[in-house]
Amino acid sequence: MQDFRVRTFLTVCRTLNYTRAAEELHITQPAVSQHIAYLEKEYGADLFTYRRKKLELTKAGLVLRDALSTMAHDESMLRERVSALASGSAVELSIGMTLTAGEYLAAAPLAEYLAARPDIRATVRSGGTRRLIELLDAGTVDCAFVEGLFDKSAYEWDVFRTERLICVCAAGHRFAREPQTVEDLLGERLVTREPGSGTRAVLDHALAARNLSIEGFADTLIAESLGVIKVMVAHDLGVAFLYEAAVQRELQEGSLKEVPLAGPPIQHDIAFIRLKGSAFEPELQALFDALRERS
Repeated sequence: MQDFRVRTFLTVCRTLNYTRAAEELHITQPAVSQHIAYLEKEYGADLFTYRRKKLELTKAGLVLRDALSTMAHDESMLRERVSALASGSAVELSIGMTLTAGEYLAAAPLAEYLAARPDIRATVRSGGTRRLIELLDAGTVDCAFVEGLFDKSAYEWDVFRTERLICVCAAGHRFAREPQTVEDLLGERLVTREPGSGTRAVLDHALAARNLSIEGFADTLIAESLGVIKVMVAHDLGVAFLYEAAVQRELQEGSLKEVPLAGPPIQHDIAFIRLKGSAFEPELQALFDALRERS
């Protein structure tokens, strides 16, 4: 059974703010401080520190957070499994998916898997990579398919698919000079996802590797929806870098066309992530294997 002080600690880890943690837990801020002080005494180490007036986890705090997050998640899953066995109901499973991973890569294999497993009742949560990692850390989701960057040392993870990020434009778009490299596109308007999204993070990283940035383009148009980006590009409002799987239909239909560029392709792994050290790792690994076989 999870100790109430552990719940306080994990809430402070997520919010990095004593006042906000107190509000979420409906307790006083001094009570939060007392719970953290108890754990620091229990484990013999400082768990938090202030740097430039911002609360941060110490190295000891990071280790404790990872371990207790897994324990809290496992306890929640264990309760659900015991309840399902006692009542004969379906087993609950919560899965996170970023937009591209969910709509274009993992949703169909998951649907096939669930059709063959009526004993599982799944909940699918959507969001950006950062948000899904927060939900994973909080135990709200059991696993997640993410396309963005994350700390690979902090989680168990496997590569679900390696996808190519390609440049696309409207079928009738005319360049002043046919582009050969990414640098040749800087005179164009770039239609892109918002900062913090997985696709945007991958693009930012790829551009930085070429000593370029989003700001180097002549203009930018920001859209939080992948569907909106494709419509904007199809109406010749700019070029975009999107995962190939996400634009296959538009390329086949002819509303978009790929802009072939020289040099190494921009590739990124779609990862299946879960908490480290979970007692349910074999079950989650079996889920991953089943979905990858169907992909």
